[in-house]
Amino acid sequence: MSWEGRPPIAIVLSLIGGSLMLLSGAMMFMMLMYGWMGFGMMGGYMGMMENVGVPFGFMGGLSLVGMASGILVIIGAVMLSFRPAEHEAWGIVILTFSVISFLGMGGFLIGAILGIIGGAFALSLKPAAKA
Repeated sequence: MSWEGRPPIAIVLSLIGGSLMLLSGAMMFMMLMYGWMGFGMMGGYMGMMENVGVPFGFMGGLSLVGMASGILVIIGAVMLSFRPAEHEAWGIVILTFSVISFLGMGGFLIGAILGIIGGAFALSLKPAAKA
């Protein structure tokens, strides 16, 4: 794979995957924070996780992991586009945080898969030589 004038598929897939990870983590966090799942008799996660000792409980922590993973995958994709010579380092960052994002829903699962594919493509990139 080479650059040749168009954005490589690694950047596009990583950006889409990171955005989905960030979106799913933020949605889960909002559902926990504002109690969207807390209506009715069952009480949702807020009732179940209230006595864990952490303000939002275990699910809140996982949503924060999902959001942080999404942000770091997006940063890795942006840095991959600005510094293609360091494609191996940014590919490893994208791959690592895409796998970690599985803890926080993984961007509706498709975001993590796109991030993993994008990170693998980033590792296989060969930037074109400067003229």
